[in-house]
Amino acid sequence: MNFRGLRIAFLGLALGLPALPALAADCGSGPGGFPAWMARFKKAAAAEGISQQAIDSALSGVGYSSRVISLDRNQHSFKLSFEAFYARRVSNSMINQGRNWISSNPSLAARIEKQFGVPAAVVVSIWGLETNYGANSGSMPIFPSLATLAYDCRRSDFFRGHLLSALRIVERGDMRPSQMHGAWAGEIGQTQFMATAYEKYAVDFDGNGRRDLINSDADVLASTASYLKGYGWQAGGSWKPGSHNWQVLHEWNKAEVYVKTIAVMAEKMASGKAIGGGSGRSAGSARSSSLDL
Repeated sequence: MNFRGLRIAFLGLALGLPALPALAADCGSGPGGFPAWMARFKKAAAAEGISQQAIDSALSGVGYSSRVISLDRNQHSFKLSFEAFYARRVSNSMINQGRNWISSNPSLAARIEKQFGVPAAVVVSIWGLETNYGANSGSMPIFPSLATLAYDCRRSDFFRGHLLSALRIVERGDMRPSQMHGAWAGEIGQTQFMATAYEKYAVDFDGNGRRDLINSDADVLASTASYLKGYGWQAGGSWKPGSHNWQVLHEWNKAEVYVKTIAVMAEKMASGKAIGGGSGRSAGSARSSSLDL
């Protein structure tokens, strides 16, 4: 399973996703049974208190996605070493871009740390690593993805919970269904929240009344900090290996190489020193960090 899939696999356990009682054993294989399943799901969602308007606006016309099933079945084991992963995913320009954002937005960075206790360098590192600061947030509409995976028997209970949460996001007015695009498994926003995490941890930090993890930097970063705080992040604490906050980072992603990469990126951003070499992948490497990895 790849690193993103690993995060998805553990998130349901961490959030304690409930199964919809009316659909606890209802799933299928292949597109043939999907329309009937969708009709049953809509009734069950309404029984859970979701408004008919939200259900219709989000699920009208949603069909089975063979592409999503193919992507789900063709995940590969994540076997890169830390050094190889860091070299592949992190560049000097990425580090400098994150540092520049922090220095250009000192008030917002300070507000986030004051309220949630998480340094800007940590949440900005996650932002950069997840989507390159929003540049690669995904373009797939999440409702066909979540509905297909909720119908598919492989992990139906897990994804039914996410589909229900996504409907609640629409009902709350945070986002319109047409805005909700992301990765193939339904991750949404600039730090790739699954819908249940969005529902539980997202915050409106720009004060416009909506929790917008696609278009609002303030909401994106504050919500990411809210997530870490929700898992016990200790304000003022280290995020070095063996620390309490190091373990909290594993609640964001279980892959050790991913956590190490976040930690190294955050240390480099927090240092305040620009890294030379432009977009080069090797200069300013992970091993130049003082973290004992």
